[in-house]
Amino acid sequence: MAHLFSNFLKEPSHAALFLMNLLLRTYRHPTSQIVLNLLAIWFIFSIFVIPNRLDWLQWWYILYVPLEVVVFSALLLLPAMAGRLSLWLSAIVIAAGLIFRLSDMSAFMVFARPFNPVLDTYLLSDGFNLLASSIGFAGALLVASIATMLVLLIFVLTYFSLQRIQHLLKSVSLRWSGSALALYLVLWSVAFTNGWGGASRYFIDQLTMHMRTAVNSIAELQEFREIIKQDVYDNVAGDQLFGALQGKDVLVIFVESYGRVLLDSQRYAPAIRPLLNEATDALVAGGYASSSAFLASSTIGGLSWLAHGTAMSGLWIDSQLRYDALMMSQRPTLIRLFQRAGWRTLGVMPAITMAWPEGQYFGYDKLYDASALDYRGLPFNYVTMPDQFTLARVQQERNLQDRKPIMAEIALISSHAPWTPVPDLIDWDLITDGSEFNEQARRGPRTDQVWADRDLLMSQYRDSVEYVIRTLVSYVIEYGDEDLVVFILGDHQPMPLIADGASVPDVMTHIISSDPAVMQAIADWQWTPGMLPADNAPVWPMDIVRNRFVETFSH
Repeated sequence: MAHLFSNFLKEPSHAALFLMNLLLRTYRHPTSQIVLNLLAIWFIFSIFVIPNRLDWLQWWYILYVPLEVVVFSALLLLPAMAGRLSLWLSAIVIAAGLIFRLSDMSAFMVFARPFNPVLDTYLLSDGFNLLASSIGFAGALLVASIATMLVLLIFVLTYFSLQRIQHLLKSVSLRWSGSALALYLVLWSVAFTNGWGGASRYFIDQLTMHMRTAVNSIAELQEFREIIKQDVYDNVAGDQLFGALQGKDVLVIFVESYGRVLLDSQRYAPAIRPLLNEATDALVAGGYASSSAFLASSTIGGLSWLAHGTAMSGLWIDSQLRYDALMMSQRPTLIRLFQRAGWRTLGVMPAITMAWPEGQYFGYDKLYDASALDYRGLPFNYVTMPDQFTLARVQQERNLQDRKPIMAEIALISSHAPWTPVPDLIDWDLITDGSEFNEQARRGPRTDQVWADRDLLMSQYRDSVEYVIRTLVSYVIEYGDEDLVVFILGDHQPMPLIADGASVPDVMTHIISSDPAVMQAIADWQWTPGMLPADNAPVWPMDIVRNRFVETFSH
């Protein structure tokens, strides 16, 4: 053996030929062929029966009797050219079904819903950008390459598995194969008619569902483009808007992943509920009142801009295509309506690091993206800067002399994934260019450590939300006055992995003011006094926020 190995080292070409010959002989061995045939059957059978959610995977799916066995076997039995064509078409359809199933699994993990082939394709680029910001461009490129190779591998495995099955079916007489399939169909029909759940047609149903979803999505988008053109506030004069808020700065603050799960889950509620009560007491001591309730967001787990578009436009924006259609419309946002009424409007978006032409739609007099906020400190992974720094920059606008009242839409991001490191609140007077946060940005567990430990991941998320709540209350107490109104709303629930399986879209919302007239104006909203909403507090769909704000304060 040592002599043979020595020869291999001296003559590598001989070694390669020997290994290739060995592999071919092993591949052609009857036992290997049997094993490969069984693997091919198992692979295709698994595609027919596995569910589209990871939490639904159970071992007993191997006992199911899928109708698709008959359908595709019959296609593979077609003779000559028809058989070869049916092999290719079947491979494409079955591979596509598996890819959709895997896409559903991913979508349920993040957004608590199935994948939409029309509305969700843009997630590829957004996912790549998020990965690049978390693990670097090279790492994101590697993940994208692996995903692409996986898609190709699925098709190749499907094709060659079907080819083996076709060969097996045609290796016996057509009469025997046809009889076996006919018997299978009879048994399946009896089982299905009698209500046995194992008589499955899951693959066909799932593929049909995705096709129907695609067709319906296209039709809904056409209908939406007509709805978007109609708005009761198109021609309302500025002097008829927001009379009850004249002279006041209005801050509309979106809090990342500020979901109802924070109050409902025992992983979070024991910390968050008392903190919100503490926040209420601190605000009262500072002369401020607050009221709270819930909003049903148009998105779960991510895609914050859909929630922003929904709340600001008064339309239900639950897909990128709807969002894109909105961006190309003339429908006035809540920001534009404040602008029309004489406010200086600001967009404060610390997560925006690239060109953002959509900002023109919303109606900002000034857009503070990550660059304009001029943060000189270290980033907190994806989080470009801590929320306290963002609010300190907003305060610089409020400190200007001889200015108009300000209406600002602010997107806070310290509670955004990956939830490490979590900032700490510092003295507001210590904030300069952001470098004072560098020590905080260097500490804490690494992203891979956090995401490898679900308990740690959830505690980091909770800690980040606690930081945001403390920061908001501290800002109001430090810089608030009788001319400040703060409207706080979550953008969406966190992803199901963090939301402890919760799939409701509800987020918390609060309004804070020291002016009794403002709080009296919202009395008919029937929100809960204080920062902790009651369990039975109203749940508004997020698309009524704009209109309720206009109706309440325009008198």
